[in-house]
Formats: sequence, structure tokens, C-alpha cells
Amino acid sequence: MQSILDTPVLVLNRLWQAVNTCSARRAFTLLYQGHAQVVSADNSQGFMTHDFSSWQDFSRRNPDGGEMVNTISMHIRIPRIIVLLLFDRLPKKEVKFTRHNVFERDKNTCQYCGKTLSRELLNLDHVLPRDRGGQTTWENIVCSCIRCNTRKGNRLPHEAGMALVKKPKRPKWQPFLNISLSAHPHDSWKHFLDIAYWNVELGDG
Repeated sequence: MQSILDTPVLVLNRLWQAVNTCSARRAFTLLYQGHAQVVSADNSQGFMTHDFSSWQDFSRRNPDGGEMVNTISMHIRIPRIIVLLLFDRLPKKEVKFTRHNVFERDKNTCQYCGKTLSRELLNLDHVLPRDRGGQTTWENIVCSCIRCNTRKGNRLPHEAGMALVKKPKRPKWQPFLNISLSAHPHDSWKHFLDIAYWNVELGDG
């Protein structure tokens, strides 16, 4: 049976960038040791931070605002977000070359006719066809509607009298944390993360 102390807590570095999750048990340890502070939402001021002592006081004043850990000496709320006081690095993670992320880059919009459609009505097109040496890369794959894909066929866009809405490029997105669905992200995390669902990486294989 899972303990309340196993509740996932979002971890921010000192630049307030999401870098990981940890258990509430680990969060309390970092808080008590002075290595982290709790981040709580304040409707009028945005976000507030608390050290261990002020989090105890906050818990006493707001006992109904969240799950509590009760001991002989104190009652303290489970933190949902903590910010590390020293760590300022962000794990390096390239944007994976997947079908999902190509759709994200192109905003579910056909790069030939400019129509935005549901993903069921879109596919991926090699700008330079594969049998003419085209690679399966960020720079040669675009989102295309079925009609435009059929019209273009095995030709270059200009050969089919078509033009790209924009030249395909490798996206320059900020890295973000990929939280497992089993972690059940808390509502308070939404300000700090985008939840991504990675598919199998694309390739010529």
C-alpha cells in the first residue's frame, strides 16, 4: 500500500525550471536540511516560498488545504512543489524526432495548403522524396494533408506547382520534463510543465 509520503512532488531548480520529481519523504528531508523551500500558490501574489519553519506555520493556519502528515510533535502539509536553493542546471534533452513532435512543430497544419486539421486527416511527407535521396529528418519531413500528399506524389513541391508554407527546421524548444502518467501530475504543476507523450523515434528504418 502506498504511503502518503510516497506522494510525488515536483522539483524546480533555483531558476524555477522543472527538473525532476521526488517523493514527499525526500522533499521533507531537503526542506528540513535547508536545501529546498516549498512553493505554494497565492491567489493575490502568485507564488510564495516557505522554509521548514514557515511551512509548519502555514500548515497550522491552513489545515484544510491539502493532505497532512500527523506526528506526535506536529501536523504538516504534504508539499506539492519544492524549489532547490543551489541547483541551477537543467538536464540536457534534445527534442525527439517523433511523429507527435512533427505535428507539434507544424501545429497540425498542412505545410502545402495551410489547412489545420485533426491528426487523423494528416500524414508526414518527405519534401525531397525518399527514392530521390530524401532523408527522414527534421529538415525534410513536413505535416501534409492527404489531398496535398496525393497531389505532390513522388515530386518536389515546385514540380507539382506547390510551395511550402515554411521551410522545415529542427525545433528550438526549451527542454521540459516528461512526467510519467503514473505520477498523476498535480494541478499546481501546470504552471511549470508541459506534459509530453513521446512516440517511437522516426527514422529511415
